Amino acid sequence: MTTPIKEWSKLEVRAVVRFLFSKGTKPSEIHKQIAETYGEGAMSRSRVYQWCTWFGEGRTSLGDEPKSGRPKTLTNEENTTRVD
Repeated sequence: MTTPIKEWSKLEVRAVVRFLFSKGTKPSEIHKQIAETYGEGAMSRSRVYQWCTWFGEGRTSLGDEPKSGRPKTLTNEENTTRVD
């Protein structure tokens, strides 16, 4: 039995998914290996399936896609006025 890796990043786990998927590993087996190696909280089964679908469609990026909608930061007179 392996000892789960305690510190990991989303990009690291996504790279593992991409690697295993490119080797022909089934998503259910990918999830099993990720859970064994990184712990249950690393990536859900449904997220593994989603990433496998995206990689199967030709996606190569491991990063998050830009979000649409309103930005999280406010830009109004009160918080943009410079005081010199």
